[in-house]
This record gives sequence, C-alpha cells and structure tokens, in this order.
Amino acid sequence: MNNLEKTRMELHGMLKTAESNMAKSKPAAPVLAIREGGIKKKKAAPVKGKGKGKAIQPNPKPKTKGQGKAQSDIPQSKTPEDAVCFHCKEVGHWRRTCPKYLEELKKLKANGASTSGTYMIELHSTFTSNSWVLDTGCGTHICTNVQGLKRSRKVRRGELDLIMGNKQIVSVDMIGNYELSFSSGLSVVLIDCCYSAKMARNIISFYALYKDGFDFGFDNGSILVYKNNVLYFKANPCHGIYETSITVRDNRSSIYNVESTQSKNGLDKSYLWHCRLGHISKKRITKLQSDGILESFDHTSNDECKSCLLGKMTKAPFTGTCERGKDLLDIVHTDVCGPFRSATRHGERYFMTFTDDFSRYGYVYLIKHKSETIEVFRTFQNEVENQLNRKIKTLRSDRGGEYLSQELQDHLRSCGIIAQLTPPRTPQHNGVAERRNRTLLDMVRSMMSRTALPISFWGYALETAARVLNLVPTKKVSKTPSEIWSGEVPSLAYLKVWVAYVRREAQDKLEPRSERCYFVGYPTNSFGYLFYKPSENKVLVARRAWFLERELISKETSGSQIDLEEIQESTSMETDVGTSSQQVVEPIVVEPQQRVIEESDIQPPPLRRSDRVRHAPERYNLLISDGDDTQVDLDEPSSYQEAMAGPEAAKWKEAMESELQSMYDNQVWDLVDHIPIQKIVGHKWVFKKKTDMDGKVHTYKARLVAKGYTQTHGVDYDETFSPVTMLKSIRILIAIAAFHDYEIWQMDVKTAFLSGKLSEDVYMTQPHGFVQSEHPNRVCKLQKSIYGLKQASRSWNICFDEKIKEFGFLRSEDEPCVYVRTSGSIVVFLVLTSGSIVAIWLDYNI
Repeated sequence: MNNLEKTRMELHGMLKTAESNMAKSKPAAPVLAIREGGIKKKKAAPVKGKGKGKAIQPNPKPKTKGQGKAQSDIPQSKTPEDAVCFHCKEVGHWRRTCPKYLEELKKLKANGASTSGTYMIELHSTFTSNSWVLDTGCGTHICTNVQGLKRSRKVRRGELDLIMGNKQIVSVDMIGNYELSFSSGLSVVLIDCCYSAKMARNIISFYALYKDGFDFGFDNGSILVYKNNVLYFKANPCHGIYETSITVRDNRSSIYNVESTQSKNGLDKSYLWHCRLGHISKKRITKLQSDGILESFDHTSNDECKSCLLGKMTKAPFTGTCERGKDLLDIVHTDVCGPFRSATRHGERYFMTFTDDFSRYGYVYLIKHKSETIEVFRTFQNEVENQLNRKIKTLRSDRGGEYLSQELQDHLRSCGIIAQLTPPRTPQHNGVAERRNRTLLDMVRSMMSRTALPISFWGYALETAARVLNLVPTKKVSKTPSEIWSGEVPSLAYLKVWVAYVRREAQDKLEPRSERCYFVGYPTNSFGYLFYKPSENKVLVARRAWFLERELISKETSGSQIDLEEIQESTSMETDVGTSSQQVVEPIVVEPQQRVIEESDIQPPPLRRSDRVRHAPERYNLLISDGDDTQVDLDEPSSYQEAMAGPEAAKWKEAMESELQSMYDNQVWDLVDHIPIQKIVGHKWVFKKKTDMDGKVHTYKARLVAKGYTQTHGVDYDETFSPVTMLKSIRILIAIAAFHDYEIWQMDVKTAFLSGKLSEDVYMTQPHGFVQSEHPNRVCKLQKSIYGLKQASRSWNICFDEKIKEFGFLRSEDEPCVYVRTSGSIVVFLVLTSGSIVAIWLDYNI
C-alpha cells in the first residue's frame, strides 16, 4: 500500500485478498458483518438481585461454551499511520472511521435513503429482486426467480451448465421464457432464460436481445433498447455495470378504463396506446374514446411517429402539371412498352414511342429487344432533326435500364441533349408517354376485335393507330399534331377501316380478275396500302383495290379476344387517366364510298415517321418486277384454334391428318380407358411452313408434340440422357472427306422419334380436332416416343444403336454418335445428328 498510484480495480483486488486472509485468520470485523446482513447483538446477562429489571453489561465476558462468540468481543484492529481514506483522501484513517463519511451516512439514514453501495469492497453489495443487469459478456439470459418463467421445463443435472468468469461451473435448474414488464408499459420476453438457484443476480444478455431483433443506442451514458423504433427500456450505469428495473404486472384490467401511468423516460399514454393499437390513426383512437372503450388523453405525442413515417408514407398527389415545351423538339417523351406474350409477324415483342411535347406528334417503333433502344433513338433523332432543322433539347423518360445505359447517356451528352429522368415509381411525371402507350393499346384491342386474323397482326394495328393519333386533335394543343408538326392541314380522305375486305386487281392476265385480301395498314416508305393475301400468306404493297368496308362493319364477328392482360406480359400502366398530363379524344371516323383507287386519285401524304429497325438476315423482301407488289413476310399459327380460324385452315387440316397417319403406321399409341390414378400428359400442335429458294410455300407441316414439362420423374419417365454429336467431330470428318474427295451423303429420318420404344407407361390426351366421338373419354397409351417427351431423344438413340449394330457398325468410344464399318476396301462412317444421318465413305477400288 506504499504506492498510492493504483487504479480502482487494482485496489479492489488487493482489498478482496486482504478480506479473504482476515476471514481465515480471525473472526470478521463488525464492518464486514454489516455487509453480510447487519450486526446481531447479544442479549446481556441479567444481574443477580431483586426484581425483574435487566441491566446491560458494558463489557460482558465472552462465553467459553456455545456455538459462537459475541461480536463485541472481537478486538479492534489498529489503524496504520499510512492509511488513506477513500472518502476524504486524508492519511491516517480508513473511510469506515472517517468523520466526514460517518456524518454523511447519518444524514442519509435520517432521510430514509438507501445505503446501497455504501461499502465499495464489493460493487454490488445491495440490490433488489426487480433489478436486472444488462450484460454484454453473457451469452444467455439468467434469472433467480422461477415465478416469472413461462413454458418452462426442468433441466437434468449436467444437461446445461453455466461457466463463470473464474471457470466455476454452475448447473441450470430450469429453462423457459421470462416476461419482463417495464415502466414504459411495454414487455420483453426473454427467450430460453436459464434459472439457477446458485445465481445471485438477474442478467439480460445483450447478445440474445440482438439476435431477437433489438437495437441499441446510447444517451448520457445509458443504454437504450429499441425494437422497430420503439423504446422498450433503458439500462442506467450503476457501479460499473448497467442495470434496469422491472415493474410488477397488475392483473386488474377493464375494457372501459385502462390505466397506464406515464413512464419515467417520457413515454406517455398517447404514444403508448398508439403503439399498442398497431399505429392506427388519430381518428380511430378518438372514436374508441368517444365510444367509451378507451380513456381520454391528449394525442400530441404521436404526431411524428417514426414507425408511421416508415410504414405509412404515401405518394404526394400530383396536382400540378409538368413543364411544357415551348417549341418543337424542346421536350421529347419516350417510353418502351412490353414485353408482350404474342410476338408480331416479325418477332417483335416491344414497341418504343417518341412524342413531341409541344405538338403531341408521335413516332412508334417495333423492337425485339430493349437493347435496340440506342439504335432506334439515333434513327429517330436523325430523321426529326433533319426534317425540322431543329435539335432535340430534352429527352424525358423513366428510369428503365434501357435509358440508364452508359452508351445512351454518352450519346446524349455528345449531342448536348438533357436526359430528364422521372423520380422512381412516379409514372405521372412521364404521363405523356404513359398515356400514349395506353391509348395505342386501347385502339389495338378495338381494331383487332373485329377480325379473325392471328394475334401476330397487332404490330400492323399498332402502326396504324399511331398514324391516326397524329391526325386527330388532343386537349393539350389547339390544332392537330400533324398540322403543328408539318404546317399543313392533314387529309383524312385516304383513311380506311382497318382489316377491311379488299378486292385487288390481278397482275397476271391468265389469273382471275380480282382476289380477296385484307387491308392491314399504310406503308411508311411508299404510297399505297398494305394488304394481307391469305392464299400466299404475304403482306403486299399495292395502290389499286376495292375496299369493302361496309361488309366488314355489317358482319358480326367476335374476332380475336384481345385484352391488355393477354397481349401484354409485364407492361405496367401506372398512370391514372385523371392524373395524366395528356388526353386523346376518339379518332375521327370517315366513311368514304367504295370505289377503285386509281394512280391519279388522292394519294396519302408521306408519313413523317422512320422505318422500323430491320435486320437483313431476319427479314427477306422479294421485289416484284412491276414495282406494284412487295412480299413482306410469312406467318404460322401458334395453336390449333388459330390454325382453324385462319384462311388456310384446309391446308393445316391436311397436314395434321398426314401427321396422324404416320402415328397410326408406326403404332405409336393405343386408346385405353382413363383411370383416375393415371398421370395424363398434355399435347399441342406445332405448325411450320417450308418454302423453296424463291420463298414460296411448298409444304405445310404439322407436328404433334407432347407437353413434356407435365411429366413426373419416376412416374412416366426415368433417364433422359442422350449423347449429342460434337461439332468438332463433324468438322473433322467433313474436312477429311473434302481433302480426300470422299463421298458425303445426308439422310433425313422421317418421324425419327416415333421409332423409339417406351419402357414407361405414358398416357396422353387425344389430339385436338381428332377426338373419337364414340370414345371421347379415352386416352392414348404411348407405345413409341413422340416429340416433346423427356425420354424421346434417348429412346430414338437406343433404337438407332441397336439397329445399326445389326449391320456390322461399331460405335466409337470417344464419340458415341459416330459409327464405323469396314468391309474389304470400303470404309463407311455414320454420324448421327438428331433426326438425320451423315454418311461418309471411301471405296479404295474406285
């Protein structure tokens, strides 16, 4: 003790050591007896004499017999001269004999204050059963009272132990959930709280609370415990640790008079009940109070509830309008709509729009992928800036990935165009483009509803609708968009009813005078009209025709049932009609008389809109010598219903009958009665047109395909692996054959997959359009594999391998799809590629 430069913890350790040594050598001092529960005074022996009075012996002699000694008989230890008082810091006495400290202690006792923490030899000398320690070094909750445990169970000895800091092992007696009620009015359930009779303090594990989703903060040295931004309790520092106190739960309650005192941390009744009732609004709380269900209190404390701000924040209403362009191309609105379930005849599933804000003149482009956005914008920019001799100043769009690409942003910066992006999830700021998309789709649905043409014609309907919108007025501009854009009043005389029946003049003198077609749109790069010719499945450009519009209008037909959900897959029209910044009136319908459109008649003005982005390898155009007709594309039905509703139903019917005849010849299935426990596989018809080198259709092909995705592993299929020829193997063999001038033949195996036998029981529904009327409920039990089955390729490969080995061919070990046979000077290689065979051979005698 000569060195006074000691920390409190070092002094504490030294004093604890001295205390243990004193306890071993002599009885405890009176001051230590006070720590252990107070001094137990011995009754004085009565004085011999008359009467019943008792006198107190000031210095009674100690007993020689008995179980203990009187505390007053313990000799007082002498105070060393170098002793330092921990209270007044003076030398010569301890704190327990310090006059200043004893005087202060006397005053505290007189005022009724607690003397907890009086003796600092042990930091936690006095505590209550309602006191809990928030410990960051304890991994589990610990309680000293079993009354608060719920759903508890007894723990066998040795099953669960607690390891103390001094490596002492304390056994756990019970484990359960302990509910703590705090002064805030909230409760915390301690999960898996351990009870041990040997523990002296209740402990709340900091780590266990963190795992249960609680958050922590600090305020003036105290630890604040939150969950979902609600303060549950606060642990205050006390003698080097953090303690909190719980309240005893009062079981008395009344639905009409619920009492809740204000918490010490400022949580009043208003906010408390706001949290209890699930953060409901003030109006609902007021209604509960007016009905007498809840007591009256002020509502000022829950005006700024953070939880409500996080969970109930809504979009601000769009009462105003966005900035308008003051001239052409000041602001251009753009958006990409799609993808759609049904592609166009050319495979597009998206369309991209550009709308000038000042005139509301619009462009539309059909695209296959969103990656085409940058190229489409460049095409649009070059055309409009060249036609109007102006520059695009601002491009307004949403935050779609196609508009945030680095390539597009670099292009806009290089051209000096401002990229104006709308805030996230606020399509109202891009209302012009959103409303244009919605109007176009509404018109497409209406136009397609009166025709039996395939859904893939929606691309032509969309382009026609875009042209019409440029010719009709809107509420936002005083003139039509076309007039503001070009400065000329548009003519509506050339407009026709979409998909009206048409009689075209024949180009060949030996052909009939006219043929029936459908009007499907207006060309963008030439005069005339677009006509669909069902007999050849072509879209032609022509100038002469008779339009039979009244025949179409007078004919009642449901047409293609197209709605937004069917035609569209993920387009989200978030803009409401009432909040949109653009509204378009219905198109003006002009009913011209039926007549022949001669070359000298009114010609449609050229549409100021660029061509769609075309890729040469994906679209082939056939130019007619006289320049009147142009072959544009082909089309194939996507379902049995579409094939039967189209103009080529008879040819598709013949193709399906040919496919079924192949099935019957190969004995693919047997019709059996349907049993409820049988797993039934669906099917569909796949249609394909085969053309010659001139692009003319010469074969209509129909294939019956099973819906293999409805099969179940272990029920109607097992193994599906089938070897595939490596491309390098084919290249090597062809290179060798070309170098040595070998013979190369390719053979196509017709209905190859119908040759493979099935080892599993597979049942399929009867083909659409060919259900036997006398047995409509029967199903097809497949004996051979058909296209679409998961094991079809494997079955065909096994069948081919077995048959080809009968002719002496050997299978290559390195390439299982290559077979070789040698016979004298003849060497033959067979390469199996799906449904075809490549034969390469050499005859040394040649």
